[in-house]
Amino acid sequence: MSLLSSVTSPADLRTLPAAELPRLADEIRDFLIDAVTRTGGHLGPNLGVVELTIALHRVFHSPHDRIVWDTGHQSYVHKLLTGRQDFSGLRSRGGLSGYPSRAESEHDLVENSHASTALSYADGLAKAAQLLGQHDRHTVAVIGDGALTGGLAWEALNNIAAAKDRPLVIVVNDNERSYARTIGGLANHLATLRTTRGYERFLSWGKGTLQRTPVVGPPIYDALHGAKKGFKDAFAPQGMFEDLGLKYLGPIDGHDVAALESALGKARGFGGPVIVHCLTVKGRGYLPAEQDEADRFHAVNPIDPYTCLPISPSGGVSWTSVFGDELLAVGAERPDVVAITAAMLQPVGLAKFAKAYPERTFDVGIAEQHAVTSAAGLATGGLHPVVAVYATFLNRAFDQVLMDVALHRLGVTFVLDRSGVTGPDGASHNGMWDMSILQVVPGLRLAAPRDADELRAQLREAVDVADAPTVVRFPKATIGPAVPAVERIGGVDVLLRTGELPEILLVTVGTTAAAGLDAARLLLAEGFTTTVVDPRWVKPVDPALPLLAAEHRLVVTVEDNGRTGGVGAAVAQALRDADVDVPVRVLGLPQEFLGHAARGELLEETGLTGTGVAAQTAAFAKHLLPDRGLPDRELPNR
Repeated sequence: MSLLSSVTSPADLRTLPAAELPRLADEIRDFLIDAVTRTGGHLGPNLGVVELTIALHRVFHSPHDRIVWDTGHQSYVHKLLTGRQDFSGLRSRGGLSGYPSRAESEHDLVENSHASTALSYADGLAKAAQLLGQHDRHTVAVIGDGALTGGLAWEALNNIAAAKDRPLVIVVNDNERSYARTIGGLANHLATLRTTRGYERFLSWGKGTLQRTPVVGPPIYDALHGAKKGFKDAFAPQGMFEDLGLKYLGPIDGHDVAALESALGKARGFGGPVIVHCLTVKGRGYLPAEQDEADRFHAVNPIDPYTCLPISPSGGVSWTSVFGDELLAVGAERPDVVAITAAMLQPVGLAKFAKAYPERTFDVGIAEQHAVTSAAGLATGGLHPVVAVYATFLNRAFDQVLMDVALHRLGVTFVLDRSGVTGPDGASHNGMWDMSILQVVPGLRLAAPRDADELRAQLREAVDVADAPTVVRFPKATIGPAVPAVERIGGVDVLLRTGELPEILLVTVGTTAAAGLDAARLLLAEGFTTTVVDPRWVKPVDPALPLLAAEHRLVVTVEDNGRTGGVGAAVAQALRDADVDVPVRVLGLPQEFLGHAARGELLEETGLTGTGVAAQTAAFAKHLLPDRGLPDRELPNR
């Protein structure tokens, strides 16, 4: 029987002899490599926190003690040690989430798959415990894998440091190899010294007594205090944290369970906020990951664990790669174009641009707010920034888009990868909010290309705008075949007409064009004629669209965005403003947090396939146009 299979809870883990823990760590790594290469997921970060997670659950008693993970994608080992060892459906419908999930376990407190939030959560949890008199309850925030580059983390640290008597343990998982490791008896002695209350009382006595001693007292205290701080700074980079008023332990070897347990035990007993700085190796124990200079196998698709080749090679070209290639071409023509990303250089397709133009590429870390306002500065300085982020992460920088870019009428282009339904990463990563949030930004122009040709064209149109923010959005998917237009009216592409006098105007946004074309053919079989159009730029609404609507009896909009406040709502408002009295119905994603599943599964479930769009449109038409259509019957299969 394996050790791992015998650990069904943290209580089981605490009964294991210390001598068995290296074997357990090896088994966990073997499990992760086997399981995650089968399903895909975040591999490198979790290989790096095996010993750290073991030590955390041996020192702290979850769920009574609260452990918050930041970012949440480094919680796979935590899942294993809290009784969740079936990874066969990881990130798939019905399987484990790739992040902490309250629905899965009482040990998962915060579903924080957006980075840099754990310290603020922990600050609130520690305050609540103090106010409720829960003095035996500890709060731990595990932050790392880049999350300390986010400004929110430092706002939280500023507040945490202000409460000297409020217990809170901050574990910094430092996997960037920025500092040399301090190991051995001296480091352990310094850790004990810095976290002993007697030592704190001695310092307090020394300050009071020596500074009251005439003439020689203050210089002696200053000299001793300065020597102590200088001595500590020579061994560990704690100065910044201690200047904030936080006790600092480390650096600790993050792969030495005994050293980790010792440091965490001292932090647990200190009675105030403590930083425990752990040095870990991302991808630890899996040579291909350790040797991958790009991202240490941060996230992988299903691969062969021995060859590291994809199990199912991609069948097409991704939206991301088309964007990356086109931006590279634009960069060659436009020396004023610069690129900005927030710790996502490769995932958003900027690697080629960065290689060609390193001086024009800026990776600001997990700091979307700074990325946007820095872009505003670049634009004010005479450049045209292209800010490439996941759609879900632009939510974090809305104020900066509104007040720093749009208010100043600056030419900044935002490229939103992973827009609409993303699928396996779950609720927090679905990019279904951008077209609603951005509708309220004055002057902003938003494009949703339907195919590769349109992406190339609309990216170029976007960077040509110098007096307003522009947005180009596309999904996490391979690009389908080109969808040619039969004509263009104003700025609106007409994709299909199924009759001489079409009754239904089907307004498709971006990649929903393919579903709209399928739906139009199915609707024709039901006796409804349709015009399918792609507005291309969905904000502002093109003036041609109300004129087209006036020629039809029903307008149905289709978008892979939340139904509330999105493109459909904007189109309906534009028709009202133009006094076009044609009913409008909106198809889109339900305004709820969608669980993790494959993108195709979620699109089918939410009615955004050709069959789903046809069925819903036919129902609208039969209600609103009772004189038209065939008697009720099931729509034919695609």
